[in-house]
Amino acid sequence: MLRTRITLVVVAATLLAIAVTVVTSYRGVTGMVADRFDRALVDRADAVTAVLDAGRVPGERPDTTEQLLLPDGTVRPLSPGRATLPAPPGALAVARTGEGVRTDEITVGDATYGVLTQGRGEGLGALMVGQDYADPERVDQAFLRQIGWTTAAAAGACAALSWLLIGRILRPMRRLARATERISSTQDLATPLPAAGRDEVGRLTRAFEVMLDALRRSRDAQQRLVQNASHELRTPLTSVRGSAELLQRARGRLAPQDEEKILATLVAESVALDDLVRELVELATDRQADEDPVLLDLAAAAEDCADRFRRRTGRVIAVTVGGTEPGPDGSGGVAVLARPRALHRCVDNLLANAVKFSPDDTPVSVSVRVEVRGSGRAAVRRATLSVRDHGPGIGPDEQHAVFDRFYRGAGTQSVPGSGLGLAIVHDLVTADRGTVFAGTAPGGGAEIGFTLPEARRPGG
Repeated sequence: MLRTRITLVVVAATLLAIAVTVVTSYRGVTGMVADRFDRALVDRADAVTAVLDAGRVPGERPDTTEQLLLPDGTVRPLSPGRATLPAPPGALAVARTGEGVRTDEITVGDATYGVLTQGRGEGLGALMVGQDYADPERVDQAFLRQIGWTTAAAAGACAALSWLLIGRILRPMRRLARATERISSTQDLATPLPAAGRDEVGRLTRAFEVMLDALRRSRDAQQRLVQNASHELRTPLTSVRGSAELLQRARGRLAPQDEEKILATLVAESVALDDLVRELVELATDRQADEDPVLLDLAAAAEDCADRFRRRTGRVIAVTVGGTEPGPDGSGGVAVLARPRALHRCVDNLLANAVKFSPDDTPVSVSVRVEVRGSGRAAVRRATLSVRDHGPGIGPDEQHAVFDRFYRGAGTQSVPGSGLGLAIVHDLVTADRGTVFAGTAPGGGAEIGFTLPEARRPGG
């Protein structure tokens, strides 16, 4: 669970910070206590020495033990009734010389003493002042207990607070998760998502909204495609079925010319059906999607497609190139960054459309040109290809509709075709960051084409 994991991380980070603080503080406190303990021994030794030098007996203190260590090793307690402390070898050396200061630790039974041995002068031996470590140890234990309880309380408070705050922070994410789970289970893409805030969860929610919107559009497009395709397929299938049933019922009783006419209908409808299915598959799968855009000469591509249509149809197809003055990089030509097969398919569809709707004795014109929009550094060069025919033209209210799937304009219902050619052009061109246009050319006929951003050649 994300909430638990984040809480554990926060608590672990808090404990780590407390541990570092405690270790640092403990070292400082123990050093301070040890320093004060040593200073207390020195102060007590100096006070006792001053009293002894004045010929008086020092007053007793419950936390210290004072004794004289004579040069011969004899110990003389200054506090009657107190147990004497054993003299370590180093202390005996100070007593024999009467000079120097030494600090030792001595264990007597269960108690450990810190002992300061201070020389009193030649022949006078030394003064030993001992203090039990019990008080410093009590301070140390009290400090550790206090830190332990404080750390436990801080960790508990941190865990509780983190759990509550993280739960509040993750609440929008839980709402988003519930909404996405509901969408996954019901397949209802219209399910509303929770309101998006300005934080990362809000950005994630907005990204989901964009994704859902794209999925909704895609599903709507698929449903429209299926509905339109079923409608368009029904006509040739009905014609093929009717012709086949007529031949089956006649069983050779038809006149040869009638039978030939029915067979011609079957062939024509089968060809139309094959073209429609092929274009539907290509529109649905976009076979050019796996291509990588490369630098292409738009004029050369137009001439290549026009040459193939000349040989196939025998029609006059003229290709003109204009506006190819050197660009900003010093290069000429009409260079575009596009997918090769997709670009050739677009030109082929435009030429097929022009040949289909233009009278046989009229030419088809292909124009490739460069247009400059804007000026100075803001100028944008775009490459445009347009195909003009001499057919019925396109009305103002049809200029956008001709790129819809299965659209057939007024007066063109009897012309063979699937109504998908220009829709494929639209999809392929927009995928390469281009735009499409359609309209009636001056003097009559339709002019349909597309515009792509002009690309700089290598070295530009």
